[in-house]
Amino acid sequence: MTEEPLNMRSGWVEVPRARIHWEATGNPEGVPVLYLHGGPGGSLGKGGYRKKHDAARFWTIGIDQRGCGQSTPTAQDDLEHLADNTTQTLIEDIESLRRHLGIEKWIVTGVSWGSTLALAYALAHPDRVLGIALVAVTTTDRDYVDWITEGVGRIFPEAWAEFAGAAAARPGERIVEAYARRLAGSDREEARVAAAAWDRWESTHISMSPYWQPGPMFEDEAQRMTFALLVTHYWANDSFLTGSREILPRIHELEGIPGHLIHGRRDVSGPAITAWQLHQRWKGSQLVIVEDEGHGGPKSMAELTQAVEGIAAGLS
Repeated sequence: MTEEPLNMRSGWVEVPRARIHWEATGNPEGVPVLYLHGGPGGSLGKGGYRKKHDAARFWTIGIDQRGCGQSTPTAQDDLEHLADNTTQTLIEDIESLRRHLGIEKWIVTGVSWGSTLALAYALAHPDRVLGIALVAVTTTDRDYVDWITEGVGRIFPEAWAEFAGAAAARPGERIVEAYARRLAGSDREEARVAAAAWDRWESTHISMSPYWQPGPMFEDEAQRMTFALLVTHYWANDSFLTGSREILPRIHELEGIPGHLIHGRRDVSGPAITAWQLHQRWKGSQLVIVEDEGHGGPKSMAELTQAVEGIAAGLS
């Protein structure tokens, strides 16, 4: 990779009821590459994604999704408008950023939840997408949410029993719905306790990755709350991708757009079946299974770099 200066820029886009933070590195005259982080409720973090693409050839743009990262207000500070934070709103925010930066089309990349958002965006605006490259591929549908909050408990029964008990679910209420209710409730101390329990479970089900380290996912309590609040809000609502918005039945609509699906064999949080099903229905897509990684990892990210370079090569 190039060691040239990254030519860092950053700013905010004003959208209804929020300011969306963005940052861009590399060559503004190069091929635009959008990076979508995980979560929902994650962030751009320390910005490791910035160095994945050749700074001389690519303009790499990251966005802190609504309610998290450096975007304002944070979800827990705007509970009154939590219902407005949906996948469709995030897609509108992405389009606002594209117009703000004067980009006609870009390569869209994403990791974990970011892959779901990337696919939803591409399906909504295929004419704005040069290609798609995804790591830890998910569609975040009901089947996925039920697996990650209940089914995977068969692998971690001790931790799941604690997680399920801490949900304090009402009769007929799914575990994820119980957490979503408590995290968005008026009792913020109860929300803090629920966020800590959610964090412990998240740290558990990713533990089969060879790069996992014991401890909480988020040391910072505010970040922990942001993540738990938004992820449960989205998951309890099937990511706002039901009916005609569901991704898998529509994936064939992306035929003709280069697609790269990169997934770790050891990913028990989001099994490889999702990436495989998408590949089967998306003619022309490429599937790469990284045998010795879980939910992302350095080999998967190296594959992402190669995928973006391949998409760009095909543009010339």
